[in-house]
Amino acid sequence: MKKRIPYICGFLLLTLAEVLIALFIHGGFVRNYLGDVIVVWVVYCFVQAIAGGRLNGYITAVGVMIFAFIVEFLQKINIVDLLGLGGIKFFRTLIGTSFSPVDLICYAAGSAIICAVIFIKRKITNKS
Repeated sequence: MKKRIPYICGFLLLTLAEVLIALFIHGGFVRNYLGDVIVVWVVYCFVQAIAGGRLNGYITAVGVMIFAFIVEFLQKINIVDLLGLGGIKFFRTLIGTSFSPVDLICYAAGSAIICAVIFIKRKITNKS
């Protein structure tokens, strides 16, 4: 349980940040780019919280990025409408409705930041 706590806290705080961005920021860098970087961190923390922090961080970060890429490509084929959920605002927001190659870059950046944090944390821990 001890290993889960940082990931649970991270998940909750980052999810709150995402909700606040969605509710109060209607454009610009934070909404259009930083939100996509943060969503990768949210999913990463969620996966690690469920797994109790036992998963390899690098592999998990890459897996989350691949998952985000898949969701983005599903947006390109209008998956929300294909599933018959197009009339439900919650699903249009959750899954998304528009493909953007820039989003793929943001997801990759989010995963790269996770990997950098893991690398730095391991370097610091090994020096102690």
